[in-house]
Order: sequence, then C-alpha cells, then structure tokens
Amino acid sequence: MRYNDGMSIVGESICRRNERRTIMAEASTNKKIIVSGHVEERRGIFRIILSWVDAGGNRQRKSIPTGLAVKGNRKRAEDMLYDMKKEQEALLANMPRLDNLLFADFMEKWLTAIRNDARKPIKLTTFGGYQVNVQRTIAPYFRKKGILLVELTADDINEFYDEQLERVTGMTVTKYHANIGKALKYAVKENYIPHSPMDRVNRPSAKRFVGKFLKQSEAVKLFEAVRGHKLELGVIFGAFYGLRRSEVVGLRWESINFEANTITIEHTVTEAMIDGKREIIADNTTKTKSSYRTLPLVPAIRTKLLAVQAEQEHNRKLCGKSYNNAESCYIYTDALGNRIKPNYLTSTFPEFMMKNGFNRLRFHDLRHSCASLLLANGVPLKEIQEWLGHSDFAITANIYAHLEFDSKLKSAKKMSWIDDTSLAQTQEIEPPATTTTPSDADKVNKANSMPVQALPEFINSLFADGISPELIQAWLKQVNLSGKQSFADNFNEFRDKITV
Repeated sequence: MRYNDGMSIVGESICRRNERRTIMAEASTNKKIIVSGHVEERRGIFRIILSWVDAGGNRQRKSIPTGLAVKGNRKRAEDMLYDMKKEQEALLANMPRLDNLLFADFMEKWLTAIRNDARKPIKLTTFGGYQVNVQRTIAPYFRKKGILLVELTADDINEFYDEQLERVTGMTVTKYHANIGKALKYAVKENYIPHSPMDRVNRPSAKRFVGKFLKQSEAVKLFEAVRGHKLELGVIFGAFYGLRRSEVVGLRWESINFEANTITIEHTVTEAMIDGKREIIADNTTKTKSSYRTLPLVPAIRTKLLAVQAEQEHNRKLCGKSYNNAESCYIYTDALGNRIKPNYLTSTFPEFMMKNGFNRLRFHDLRHSCASLLLANGVPLKEIQEWLGHSDFAITANIYAHLEFDSKLKSAKKMSWIDDTSLAQTQEIEPPATTTTPSDADKVNKANSMPVQALPEFINSLFADGISPELIQAWLKQVNLSGKQSFADNFNEFRDKITV
C-alpha cells in the first residue's frame, strides 16, 4: 500500500518521527510549556479539562474531576482551574531532559530501578522473567528502530506486537505487554514522560491453553510404571496432590507431620535466568497467599515417605562426607543427597511418558489431572480450589473443561433399571436385512462416541461465553450423555427451566 505521492507508509512514519524530533529539538531551547484549560459540566459536577502540546509536538489532554456541584460553585471551580494549570506547567517544566534517551535504554534503566527498589522488593524469579523479556526481545527490537522514549507511540508498540506474534504465542506477547505497561507507568510516575501511550495500544489476545490430563485408569498405570524411577516422587505429588513443580522440589521434611498426618506447602524452589546465568532460588514463600496450604497425608503416601526417609538415612551413612547434608532437609533428593533440580521434572517427564507408551504430557499436566480426577469423584469446586491453592475461583473453574467423563458413563450404565421399562422396549430397532460390514460398524460406534468426545470443547465454549461454573456443574450432573439431543440444545433447555 502506498500514498498518492508515492511515499510508502513506512517512509511516511519516518518523516513524522523526524518532524517530531525537530519540534523536540526546538522545544528543548524553551522548556516553558503553556497549559490551557476550561471548566465543563458533566452530570451536575464541574470537571477541569487541561490541554497542552508536549515536547514531541503531540497534543495532550487531561480530565480532572473537582467533586464540586455545578450550582453555586462556578467561582471555586475556576480557581481550581487556575491552580491546576500552574501545577501542570511546573510539572512539565521539571521533567527530566530525555531528548536523546532511547526507549530500549529506558527499559534497561527500569529493570535497574525495580531491582534496587527497597520499598517494594521484587521476587528474583519475577525479575528474572522481566529481564529475559527486556534484554532478549523488547530492547533489541526498539534499539534497532532507534525510537526515543519521548517519541514512543501506540503505533510503535502495536507494530512490535504484530511482529512478535509471527514467531511466538499470544501468551508470550501478553507478557511483553505487561512489561512495557509497567515500565511506562514508572516513566510517568517519575516524570520522564507526561503520559503513557498504553491506553491506545491494542492488548494482544492470548489463546487459552488447553492442557492434557490423565484418566483415572491411566493415573493408576502411571504410578506403577514410574515405581522405583527417579521421577516417582514428582509424579506422586504432582498427580495426587496437584503440586506445582516448584512446590514438589521445595518439599522439606519439616513440612511433614507424621503424627497429625499432614503435609504443608510453605516452601518453593524455582529456576530463573538472572544476568544471563541460570540460578536456583529457594524461597520460604509460595506463588500466592492461597498457595500456602495444609493437606492430609494419606496412608499410602505416608508409607512411601517413611521409606524415602529411611533410604536417605542409609545413603547418608553409606556416602559419608560425600553426602550433601546441606540439602538433606529436602524430601526430593538423589542418592548423594542433592536436591532434584526443577528443570529435571520439566525435561525428563515428557520423555518418560513417551518411552513407556503413554501420551506425551507436560509435568504441569499432572496438576490438571489432579483437578479433573477430584471433580470426577464428586469433590466440589470450592474444595478443589483450596486443594490446588488457587487464588481465584475462576482459575479453578477453567480447569474443569478437562473433566474425566468416564465416571458419568459408568453412572449411566449403573442406572440399568430403565431397561426394564416400556421406554427401552420402544427404542428397540429391528436388525437390518443386510449384513453390516465391520467398517460400517466402526463408523456407527465412532458416531455414538462423538458427543462424549466433544463435551470438553463444548464446556470450553461455555466458559468463553461467561457462563458461571456453578451453572455448568449443575448441568453436568443431570445431562444424559447417551441422549440424541445436542449439548447446546440440552444446555439451553436446562437453563431455560431453572430461570423460569
């Protein structure tokens, strides 16, 4: 696409940026920015509107509520207007001289600022994620473009998102969006820029990830297959308790109360890239406040942990000085007492699944499996939220699109008394005169199984439409999976009945 004068869109953008830089250079010789304004009425309340042209030649506007009723307060509102104009002019005049500061360099400065902020300490794992995003992607892109902080526009950021979406997922780009937004908010707070362009940026949409999960029969087989393997403890805690990777590796013996038969999740071990180096971070805090939780220690796992404890004591005596006593407080260690590294679970578990005839799963999918199996066995949503340590009920609800539906089929089969009614007799169909070929039978069986196969996708669509988890669960309790009515029609009919 080109303009009538033959100039490309890119060329036009460069010209506009050069014009802004000329204006900025001229403005730098005279820092005085004149702020104009007026008072307007809105819903019976006076509101002050300020406007000015910034150093980049862009017209800015600021709306400020006064809290003054229109009747009898015109003079007070005008006095406030005068004071606010002077305050805004002083604010703009005292803004740091950043005419030549690249946005890429500012992002680096922001990293340093949040890392050294003693008033609001940032977790190393969180900072590591920010640093990787800025240093590997955000800063290199904008440095190559040569865009200054004071000239950054919403179009510049949107173009960055569009380019990144060609190589990474929407979820990754939303992380870039969060980093840039926080950095620009800091820039406004510290008077680097008068306003942030983020309110005009198109937030990238992140396609909701649908994790895989184990059926109950598969979970039983997995526990047998992993027995004696280095992954065993990770699988046990991931699939039965739904622990996160950091929580599994962070379990310590002091977290286990063999007398009360409880297990407390209160310590995590994570990996993060800090200054280009991979670091292991042990922390006495969990991901969120809700993640700190105490769970019952069931007999089977209690017995397993006692065996692990005895084995560790045996290895300690056997290895002598070679044993890592510094990490012996952890439950999940190797024969030399070294704590298992978090990345071991991430990299080894999918390979183990494939080699042992299972479908490929991520280690975190064990957490999804735990949630699905809890729900399939009748555990209420609220209790599952507390079991998994989710901070928000909606987070828990979104997992339940991954239900194990075999339990509903088993329930339907147990209700066999319906076969003794006349209803079942009227549904009998005479066998066809021609013999059905095996291929035709396969097609019939596949067609009959399709509604059950499609149920997870349908529930996903309900969540996407904002249907409450409570309503979805109520519908699931009564839906007839063997019926001929579509899920959509059945759900709409159910909803209409309860809302009448």
